[in-house]
Amino acid sequence: MNYKFFVSKRYVRIKKDEMFKSLITIFSIIGIGLGVGTLIVVLSVMNGMQNDLREKILGTNGHILVSKFYNEEIYDYDVIMDSLLKIQGITGATPFIYTKILIRKEENVDGIILKGIDTLTFSSVSNLNKKIILGRFELGEDGIILGNYVADGLLAHIGDTVEVALPFSELITPFGIIPRTKRFVVKGIFDAGMYDFNATLSIVSLKAAQELMGRIGVSGIELKTDNIYKVKEISKKIISRLGYPYRVSDWIDMNRNLFAALKLEKFAMFVILILIIIVASFNILSILIMTVIEKTREIGILKAIGSTSKDIMHIFILDGLIISLTGTIIGIIIGWSISWALGKYKFISLPSDVYFLDKLPVKMEITDFIIVSLSAIILSLIATLYPAIKASKMDPVEAIRNE
Repeated sequence: MNYKFFVSKRYVRIKKDEMFKSLITIFSIIGIGLGVGTLIVVLSVMNGMQNDLREKILGTNGHILVSKFYNEEIYDYDVIMDSLLKIQGITGATPFIYTKILIRKEENVDGIILKGIDTLTFSSVSNLNKKIILGRFELGEDGIILGNYVADGLLAHIGDTVEVALPFSELITPFGIIPRTKRFVVKGIFDAGMYDFNATLSIVSLKAAQELMGRIGVSGIELKTDNIYKVKEISKKIISRLGYPYRVSDWIDMNRNLFAALKLEKFAMFVILILIIIVASFNILSILIMTVIEKTREIGILKAIGSTSKDIMHIFILDGLIISLTGTIIGIIIGWSISWALGKYKFISLPSDVYFLDKLPVKMEITDFIIVSLSAIILSLIATLYPAIKASKMDPVEAIRNE
């Protein structure tokens, strides 16, 4: 065994006759372990939230949205869809109509977003048809699919009739001006797993939405791609093919604020929780300073029998490294175990109207483990530098004489 490692191991070894010093060592290891474990759990949860939100948003909506400036109608959408499907990377396309309406069942009224879809092509872009929890995804001419919170607010069940109205879109009749209204039968209720969709979205057929709004065109075309991270490149191809007056929005732009907030929160949590490791590093500094003071004579003897200042420095750096590695390994085990349990059993529920999600999602990434571990080790090694340098500069004659 290398003698420097042998001496370092003896200096940090827990001894019964030096219980106070041993307790500081134990607390340092526990502090680093808790800091590393907590950081891993928090970062895994933040990764899970980003991933879960991304999947729910992209599962319900398309990756790219094509529309016209000033929200003008698109009439030749079949021709445009055929053209866009020839672009490499686009795997699905569907037209839609999107508008805000009032919905009523008896005395219960709510404001929602009504989306008219083409039932033949909708499944090529969205998986909402797989999120039905009651009834079936069958629309027809008078069918409507409600989000579960919309249905709860209206006290609507499968087979009930609801009435939707465009209060500011008016029909001129012999009896005067009346708002556009239409009756629908509730065919299904969905749970998209995200509060915003469940509480505001309802689905009807494209033909029914066109009749209600008095349109023959559509609001836009949703597209699905084979790689969600290449939407910028594909969007440029779409613009070059369609030109003005068409415009293109992708899922990154449409949800930029949400994911930017999550990214900032993840970084803030990393900075805050790294303070736990910094506190533990100060404990390491205290231990090594105490060891230098206590082992003055031993340091003098080591230098007298031929150890260089560099060797003495290495001994004390190894002391800190042993403590930090032990704490880091314990922290990795703690962090992985808690993250695995959270992801496996999902025993923590969230208020979905606040956090968008109803369960605490977890996604562990190896890069987080590496970054957290390296941060803990580097901070601990920085804490060892002062006592290590101090010990290495001791004059052997003075060290032995003072003892």
